[in-house]
Amino acid sequence: MPLHIIREDITRMAVDAVVAAGSAAPGTPTPTGGVNGSIHKKAGSRLIDALRRLGGIKTAAATITPGYDLPCKYVIHTAGPVWRGGAYGEETLLRACYREALLLAVKQRLESIAFPLISTGKYGYPKAEAMQAAISEIRAFLCTHDLDVYLVVYDREAFRVSSGMFDGVKQYIDQHYVDEHHVARNVCEQDWAHGMLPPQPAPVLRNAGPMACPASLEERLSQLDEGFGQMLLRLIDERGMKDSDCYRKANVDRKLFNKIKNTPGYTPKKSTAAAFCVALQLDMRAARELLARAGYALSRSNMFDVIVEYYIGKGVYDVDVINQALFAYDQPILGSNVG
Repeated sequence: MPLHIIREDITRMAVDAVVAAGSAAPGTPTPTGGVNGSIHKKAGSRLIDALRRLGGIKTAAATITPGYDLPCKYVIHTAGPVWRGGAYGEETLLRACYREALLLAVKQRLESIAFPLISTGKYGYPKAEAMQAAISEIRAFLCTHDLDVYLVVYDREAFRVSSGMFDGVKQYIDQHYVDEHHVARNVCEQDWAHGMLPPQPAPVLRNAGPMACPASLEERLSQLDEGFGQMLLRLIDERGMKDSDCYRKANVDRKLFNKIKNTPGYTPKKSTAAAFCVALQLDMRAARELLARAGYALSRSNMFDVIVEYYIGKGVYDVDVINQALFAYDQPILGSNVG
């Protein structure tokens, strides 16, 4: 199942479970602020009563209650670590929060779960570091489990990584991204100012004769190239990959992969097609060819395309790294369980 990084109000998500990360101490007052406070407020007083009966949660442990007035079925509760500079096992405890919540979801036979960025509120865990730990732990879990996981992030601070992770892509965007509408408008205004007519469309050739097109429908159909699904399966075989390895690396749902595999002529979304280019570690030429089989091209006037082109051109085939950059620039992320 894929990992989705989204901006959303977690209390409105109709998933099987949302995760509330609160205090480990029993008898702690009802939370009123942050994501945890919003979850408790929306769920209603019965959630507080259920938590009191539990008697507190150990740091990095997980327990479950009904969702009550929330649209989700359940709330999985965990207690994140307080940030004390990073030298007191905070990352180990933070990763355990995600892992224990995921294990509990699987034990309860749930199919979908939504996480906030645990411990990044009043507990002070740096958002960029929390983001990396969350994605790494969730991705490791999804290598062996089928679960639809949402990571709900509210702002861009989680992407301000001290390593300068996105410096290169920002520079590449600045150099290569072209707003075609803006350019076309400026060119037209300059041309008209000098008395020039706007460029005319090329004439459409009609009745070009038998050399221009096959004589029959049967002949046309016999000349079709292999479709996206056919080329995808061929490339998987050529690289000696398992189907499951490929769709998991692409952040694509197994059901969607089977739909692509078993439905002749099926065309996935562009973000899904591009995800397979990354999973297969295609160079730019091969990536463009696979995308073309689904009817897509990479354009310098499309921010999504420019970012994907940057990472493939750099030989960076980590879907999570690319998705963080896409998310930071408000673009669709690679992979999906729809389309």
